[in-house]
Amino acid sequence: MFFSTVSVATLRKSATGLSRNLHIHRRGLLTLAIETSCDDTSVAIVEKTSKNSIVNKAKIHFLENITSDSRAHRGIHPVIALESHQENLANLVDKALAHLPAAQDGKSSINLKDGSSRRRPDLISATRGPGMRSNLFVGLDTGKALSVAWQIPMVGVHHMQAHLLTPRMVSCLEGSNNTDSSSPEHIAPKFPFLSILVSGGHSILVHSRSLTNHKIMASSEDTAMGDTLDKAARDIVPASILQEAKSTMYGKTLEQFVFPNGPADFADYKPPINRQEELIKRQSPWGWSLTTPFANTRSLQLSFSSISSTVNKIVKERNDQLSHEERVDLGREAMRVCFEHLASRTIIALEHLRLRNPDDQEIKTLVVSGGVAANKFLMAVLRSFLEVRGFGHMEIVAPPPYLCTDNAAMIGWAGIEMFEAGWRTDLSSRALRKWTLDPQADDGGILGPNGWIHDERTP
Repeated sequence: MFFSTVSVATLRKSATGLSRNLHIHRRGLLTLAIETSCDDTSVAIVEKTSKNSIVNKAKIHFLENITSDSRAHRGIHPVIALESHQENLANLVDKALAHLPAAQDGKSSINLKDGSSRRRPDLISATRGPGMRSNLFVGLDTGKALSVAWQIPMVGVHHMQAHLLTPRMVSCLEGSNNTDSSSPEHIAPKFPFLSILVSGGHSILVHSRSLTNHKIMASSEDTAMGDTLDKAARDIVPASILQEAKSTMYGKTLEQFVFPNGPADFADYKPPINRQEELIKRQSPWGWSLTTPFANTRSLQLSFSSISSTVNKIVKERNDQLSHEERVDLGREAMRVCFEHLASRTIIALEHLRLRNPDDQEIKTLVVSGGVAANKFLMAVLRSFLEVRGFGHMEIVAPPPYLCTDNAAMIGWAGIEMFEAGWRTDLSSRALRKWTLDPQADDGGILGPNGWIHDERTP
């Protein structure tokens, strides 16, 4: 199920990879990574070195993103995004090559047009899915071409797995202090951990048991949280401010609009201390209220579409004539309801895991990743819920904002982790528009699709 037909080229490539294995692990792994799943064209050079089996170091030699300009459409336009990948990817790869480490020996180097000699990457990492298939193919096919040209392996990376693993990379970066704890053991999530992936396209709660075993505990049955916040922002934020936005990530614009002073604006936030308080309806001074989805159930489901639709209804009833103060209140309330709904389901998931697996290793880490993870109010709500609901011992780990959104550095790290585990991807593999994380899903999860090749390795 997991293996594709092995061609002569694949066998040759396998032999090359295996013969270099011991050399690779002595010096670490270097990858050129490509991400083109949606509207961000991104290329990175990522290196992982290991002094011993415990201490790992990571370095991002190069990372650059170019986001397609779809502001005229007030959202991602598939054709414009595809054209942006086609126009920018090759130039980004060319630019990245100059940031490869200097060659260590003539046998593993590539010569650049400026006459310099650079270390050849050990593998190519490229997003295989999920995402927009046409966009994915631009990056995947470029990765295949580089794999053939340099005669090195390629790993087709699962985009959502890469988000999950990003904090593991961040914990290895020099000078990393992206959490409220300075102790390394608090910022290197070890399996098992609970993950929240929230972005414009995904909202899922995941029980991450191992590198390739991630059980989906809850997911949005309608709109992703990021998309809901983007839609709410288009209704709430004045048009003059939206026009000045540099991208269509309007949820970030909404956060800046309603919390201009950052965390100081929600310093007095207090979470509902129990489920009974969650049921209390909050009427605003303006006469409207937003209902929290599934507030009267313990269903492990996520739903956000009603929030953006209610916001749209309120704004239309006012003929878009809301005062600045009312817009701020509506934006804050939309975020609060979204975040408390997510936090409530997170607590339920943790309670289920504690009840069903009393003998299993206790989950100590909550990983939050995806574009919405950069929202500081979300992190405050999650921390507050954990504190009052009996999970105050847990650490919340999130990447710094520049690594929360789609980027090639996370693809590179995931590629390295998969390659270290012995996995690489056959050159016949195709992009996948849909690709689940859960091995119990119909498609078999991360290792389900054809195209994986496994090399038995001893690091």
